[in-house]
Amino acid sequence: MNQDQLLLKLKEIITPYVQNEEALKDLSEDTDFIKDLEINSANLVDVVLDVEDEFDIVIENEDMEKMLNVKASLAVIKEKLNA
Repeated sequence: MNQDQLLLKLKEIITPYVQNEEALKDLSEDTDFIKDLEINSANLVDVVLDVEDEFDIVIENEDMEKMLNVKASLAVIKEKLNA
């Protein structure tokens, strides 16, 4: 799965939790889940659980703490998929 495909999948996963629809339209690797998309911290846990289900991976707490923006999340997903 390439970077663009991962980004599209991640966008599908986070869309139900996004409060700022305008920021979602401009989603990039620099997009911050809390500041830009206004996803609350409780929903971030849901995002991580959905990512685990979608990609059939297990994300440890230390990796979960890194997943605050698109770039970091993609890096964690790629690392787990390649493990």
